[in-house]
Amino acid sequence: MKTKETVCHCSHLLNALSDANRLGIILFLGKGEKCVCDILGHLKLPQNLVSHHLKVLRQKQLIKSRREGRWIFYSLNCDCLKELRGFLDKIIKNNKLK
Repeated sequence: MKTKETVCHCSHLLNALSDANRLGIILFLGKGEKCVCDILGHLKLPQNLVSHHLKVLRQKQLIKSRREGRWIFYSLNCDCLKELRGFLDKIIKNNKLK
């Protein structure tokens, strides 16, 4: 990816992560794959709000989903998160932040 494209892409990812509820979902999914009912129970938010946040995270490809019967399970998209980490690592290296 070109630098300008990378900056734009990572900006969108960071924007999605800037919401406390979405960041909470990411942290919760860091413990492993979860069904929607687990996420609802953990966040203690209305179902429509959790669905909205999951949709945003899916659209930005920060999380993946799979259907098993009538259940939908969510997990982290580690490739996307590694890309974001690489971008942030470059910023830290370029500015010699330790």
